[in-house]
Amino acid sequence: MNRRSFIQKTTLLGTTLFVSLKTFSFSSLLENKISGKIISKGRGVANVVVSDGFNVVQTDRSGNYAIDVNPMAKFVWISTPSGYEFKTESYVAKHYESALGKTNLNFELTPLKQNDNRHNFIVWADPQVKNKKDVAQMMETAVPDTIAVIKAMDPKIPVHGITVGDIVWDNHTLFTDYNSAVTKMGIPFFQALGNHDMDYRMGGDETSDRTFQEHYGPTYYSFNRGKAHYIVLDDVRYLGTERNYDGFISQIQLDWLAKDLKFVPKGALLIINLHIPVHNAVKNNADFYAVLQGFTNVHIMSGHTHYNRNVITNGIFEHNHGAVCGAWWTGPICEDGTPRGYGVYEVNGTELKWYYQPTGSTRKEQVHIYVDELTNQKRLIANVWNWDPMWKVEYVLDGKPMGVLEQQKGYDPLSVSLYKGDTLPAGRTFPEPSKTDHLFVAHFEPSVKKVKVIATDRFGEKFEADFTV
Repeated sequence: MNRRSFIQKTTLLGTTLFVSLKTFSFSSLLENKISGKIISKGRGVANVVVSDGFNVVQTDRSGNYAIDVNPMAKFVWISTPSGYEFKTESYVAKHYESALGKTNLNFELTPLKQNDNRHNFIVWADPQVKNKKDVAQMMETAVPDTIAVIKAMDPKIPVHGITVGDIVWDNHTLFTDYNSAVTKMGIPFFQALGNHDMDYRMGGDETSDRTFQEHYGPTYYSFNRGKAHYIVLDDVRYLGTERNYDGFISQIQLDWLAKDLKFVPKGALLIINLHIPVHNAVKNNADFYAVLQGFTNVHIMSGHTHYNRNVITNGIFEHNHGAVCGAWWTGPICEDGTPRGYGVYEVNGTELKWYYQPTGSTRKEQVHIYVDELTNQKRLIANVWNWDPMWKVEYVLDGKPMGVLEQQKGYDPLSVSLYKGDTLPAGRTFPEPSKTDHLFVAHFEPSVKKVKVIATDRFGEKFEADFTV
């Protein structure tokens, strides 16, 4: 090949490459701007937060916004402001639109019929259905129980739900069955991603959320109700092989969260929802806590563990919920003895109250007690599953108050009998009893006939359990 021919061919190649890059790459790498308007009853709504997961903006006084959309963004969503209904499809949250190929996106808001400074919400953790048999159990137990709790609430107070991950158990076709459960419960439900909601063996973390996003949109976002600001995060990082994952909040999310919180008053009630517990299982939890500095009323809602535990870290209260499915739909309790169930929360301004609702029972059931025979004495074990350091747990023997019970870490006796061993529980033998710190113990004389435990929560509500020897 002579020099002139080489130069001509090289020039042609360069021109073709330039045209190709200009046509297919540069335009996709440059940020796209999307603009639009947020309206309600024909009028623009000011100060509504709009985000693509990277950038965060507010609408102007006329309800207009413009946002530079990151090339990696898949959605644009609004952080639904207080005083407005949540947009849903069959009660599944639909606060977002696809960002792909869009230059204009408008959102319409409907005012609530009631003031939302007081409102309630329900937290489901780990319904984790694997097959239609599990779905049937969910529909026959957890769903009607939740419906009954909702019906017992003041109809003037708005209520919504949040599922904090493991909606299904790797079987993503069952997302539609979960959606049917949400429709039956009849309140808006938001969803967080769990490790069993991810797509495996399809690449790395960036591709593991594809099916979830097809059903539920972005894996992190925010919304508001009353004086509470709600945040949903994805703290499950897929490591790219089989079912390998860890607890980690990406830097992209941390950067987005910092921007989102700039529009939130420091005195607001922050409700942060995610799957894997932050306090002991998210590798970069120090970075996460740092973003929350200055906010003094923060509650984290997590799941994943199939036990119930309340932990306070640097003033941040984490509620690690027992599972809706208990021990993977094999028995009536979780691995720590907590009944199958879910959290029920009541918001009044910036104040938060809560209780754990045992499926198939009442909110007054908050303690299980056991009495066993030892040499020359008897032993009382009380499991107070929603205990936190502000609770008081006392006992009474044959009508005589005996004071406060001693707290111990150990195994719930019923969980041992149901789940301990290679052959238990039947069908799914992997659940094992889990040690818990919400056990309380006392020893007493064999002559005692009646035992009572009185547990008083941080709000002054008393719960009693009796045992006749």
